[in-house]
Amino acid sequence: MKLKTIKKKHSGRDAQGHVAVRHQGGQHKRFMRSIDFRRDKRNVQGVVVSIEYDPNRSCDIALIHYTDGDKRYILAPEGLKLRDTVIAADTADPRVGNALPLSQIPVGTFVHNIELTPGKGGQLARGAGTSAIIQAREDGFIHLKLPSTEIRKVQEIGYATVGQVGNIDWKNRVIGKAGRSRNMGIRPTVRGVAQNPRSHPHGGGEGRSGIGMPSPKTFAGQKAVGNTRNKKKFSNKYILQRRKKKHS
Repeated sequence: MKLKTIKKKHSGRDAQGHVAVRHQGGQHKRFMRSIDFRRDKRNVQGVVVSIEYDPNRSCDIALIHYTDGDKRYILAPEGLKLRDTVIAADTADPRVGNALPLSQIPVGTFVHNIELTPGKGGQLARGAGTSAIIQAREDGFIHLKLPSTEIRKVQEIGYATVGQVGNIDWKNRVIGKAGRSRNMGIRPTVRGVAQNPRSHPHGGGEGRSGIGMPSPKTFAGQKAVGNTRNKKKFSNKYILQRRKKKHS
């Protein structure tokens, strides 16, 4: 398994060369690290040989050497140290860095890299400092309190990794200057009200005028505030409590 490949640049362009995603482009050349989100190497013990910086994500990653000779990267949880051992198994000890089914993890435990679809790999709680709390078990499902405060049902046969994702202080970082954002591949963002009417729904008007409409919109004209989730989405039945909205 190749652990590093050169990241191909797209600069937010589609196959026709048109801008499909704004504010992207010009990033420094970097390697993509292949992260083991599935943790599908079961019943094989591994040793942490290094904790490394990854420019493609907010958290650090840990290089694991397994006893069968395989090497893989995993997300580095808080408290995982060099020479610690980790394992993924159906009956593993619920220690930091170990991956096991949600049904085998005690209620009240912090977990990350949680599978929504069993076998697909972790999709929830993968950013720096994030974790979910196991709150209850019921009829083949686990009740999880997610970082957004949403409470959601997840299948108990899905795997999760014990612990909180490391690099907790990432949220307090200060970019410092425009040049660093450009090196990260982030191009400038211009306020909609500062643009012309052709470029943005908020644009135009004489002098410093407001947006001129009942609610803000995206540059494509879609509603930009309030509850924009599809009321008919199939996964609504798994959400027990919606996230609390932040008031500015």
